[in-house]
Amino acid sequence: MILQGRDIIGAAQTGTGKTAAFILPILARLLGGPPRLRALVLTPTRELAAQVETNARDYARFTDLRVGVVFGGVPLPPQERMLTKQGLDLLVATPGRLLDLHNRMALRLDFIDILVLDEADRMVDMGFAPDLRRILRLLPTDRQTLMFSATMPPDLNKVAKDALKDPGRVDLAPPSKPAAGITQAVYPVPKHRKADLLEAILRRTDVGSVIVFARTKHGADRLARILQRRGLSVATIHGNRTQGQRERALGDLRRGRVQTLVATDIASRGIDVKDITHVINYDVPHTPEDYVHRIGRTGRVDAVGDAFTLMSPDEKKDVVAIEKFLGQTILRVMVPDFDYDARSSEPSGGGSGHGARYGGGGGGGGSSSSRGSRPRSSSGSSGSSGGHGGHGGSSTPAKEDSRGGRRPRKAVPFERRPRRAR
Repeated sequence: MILQGRDIIGAAQTGTGKTAAFILPILARLLGGPPRLRALVLTPTRELAAQVETNARDYARFTDLRVGVVFGGVPLPPQERMLTKQGLDLLVATPGRLLDLHNRMALRLDFIDILVLDEADRMVDMGFAPDLRRILRLLPTDRQTLMFSATMPPDLNKVAKDALKDPGRVDLAPPSKPAAGITQAVYPVPKHRKADLLEAILRRTDVGSVIVFARTKHGADRLARILQRRGLSVATIHGNRTQGQRERALGDLRRGRVQTLVATDIASRGIDVKDITHVINYDVPHTPEDYVHRIGRTGRVDAVGDAFTLMSPDEKKDVVAIEKFLGQTILRVMVPDFDYDARSSEPSGGGSGHGARYGGGGGGGGSSSSRGSRPRSSSGSSGSSGGHGGHGGSSTPAKEDSRGGRRPRKAVPFERRPRRAR
C-alpha cells in the first residue's frame, strides 16, 4: 500500500518490526529520484528519532540514499551544517527541532513526497499538536502521509483529518494486547515498602537487563539514588537529562555496564534494547495504553520476558482499569520471606501508616528461593493471565478474600523457562 502511494493509518504491537515496515518501501520509492529531501519522519522523543534513523541508515547502507536525524537537547550548528552542506534524502526529526531549523532557513519542506507520523498519539499527548499543524501547513498538499498510532485521542483525530486523504487502515494487532511472550504479575505492597520490595525482586529474581518505570522525573531520580546506595548498578533516563546523559544511560544498559535503567514514560515507546528480561512498573501508569507500551520493552520480536507491577492500595483502581482494558486478570504474587509490615528502610520513606497491610501474608511465610519472586508455573488449569501461554505464569486468577479483594498468592520456585535461541 505504501509503494502504491496511498495514505495509511497503521497500528501494530510494539516490537513487531513497524519501523522496517514503513522505512523499506519509503527507501524503495526514493531510489532513482532527485537528490533532495523527499521523506520526513516525525517522532515524539529523541530516543525514538535516533532509533528510527539508525534503522533507516542500516537499511539504506548499500544505496546512495542519505539519511539524517535532528532533535533537541544538542547544539543547532552541526545539524544546520548537515542539512545545508551535506543534503539528505530522508530526515528523521522531533517536531520542535524541525521547526527551529526551518525558521533558521536550514532546510526546505517544499519537496517532501512522504511524511510519516510515528507514535502520533504520543506526540499529541506530549503537546506537539500545534507544532504538527504548523508543519503540515509547510508541506506540499499532494504528499503521501503515513500515520502510526496506538490510540486516537480527539486532538489526534483533528490532526489526522488535516493530514490524511482517504487513508487505508492497517490494523495488524489490537494495541491492547501485549506480546504473547510476556509474563505479567502484580505485586501488592504498602507504598512505603515499594523500594524494599523492588530491591528484593532485583536481588532474588533471575534477571538480565531491567527497565524500572517511575511516574515522575523526581521519583525516578529518587529511586535511582536509593538503589545505588544499596549497591545496585543503575542508570536514569527522563526528560530533564541532557541528550549526552540519556545516550550514555542507554549505552551502559546495552553494554551491560548497568543492570537496571530507571525511566519515566519517555522510554516506554522510545527505546529498543535487546534482551530486556524484565520490565517493572514501580508506579502504576495512569492509562492502560501506557502500561501496554511500557511492558512492550520486553518480549520483543518473539522473545520472552517478565512484566511486574508494584501495586500500593491507592493504585488498585489503576490496575483494575488495566485489567479491564486487557480483558484478563493479572496474577497477584507475594514474595516469600519479605516483611510487608516492616517500616521503610529509607529515612524519608514514611512509616507503617503509609498504605494498608494486605491480606494473604508474605512476611515470614513460604520458603526462600533465588527465584521466589517469579510467578508460579501452573499445569492443568484453564484460562489466561496476562498472555502467559506456557511461558511460566499461572493461568488461574487469584481468589477473592473475605473483604472482596483478590487474595495474593505466594510465589514458589519453578524451573527457568528457556530463552529464545540466538
